[in-house]
Amino acid sequence: MNDIVYPDEAYSIIGRSFEVYNNLGPGFLEIVYKDALEKELTAHGIPYSREQEFNVHYKGDQLRHKFYADFTAFEKIIVEVKAVESLNEIFYAQCINYLKVSGYRLALLINFGQPSLVYKRFVL
Repeated sequence: MNDIVYPDEAYSIIGRSFEVYNNLGPGFLEIVYKDALEKELTAHGIPYSREQEFNVHYKGDQLRHKFYADFTAFEKIIVEVKAVESLNEIFYAQCINYLKVSGYRLALLINFGQPSLVYKRFVL
């Protein structure tokens, strides 16, 4: 059996996400959930960066365009926030690609747009 990657850190981020969802519910734009999650992370002393910039390389060259993770937490976890009716393979691929580019091992995809909070872990 594989060990869970960063269980305590992931648990704290997911807990803060549930707090946001329990207070706001579904129906807001993604930016509202990001703002609320940022307040929760700050209030609970969770180290994070918002819109963390990462370079993308192709065949050894750095490309002009960069990607910006919604959040990074604990300097090792990507947190991608969505507010959509359902998650799909495009969002999964986005998280996997963010892990590849960042060198991080764990991404959390959190969706506030469904009748219940939905989250998915991605590990590289």
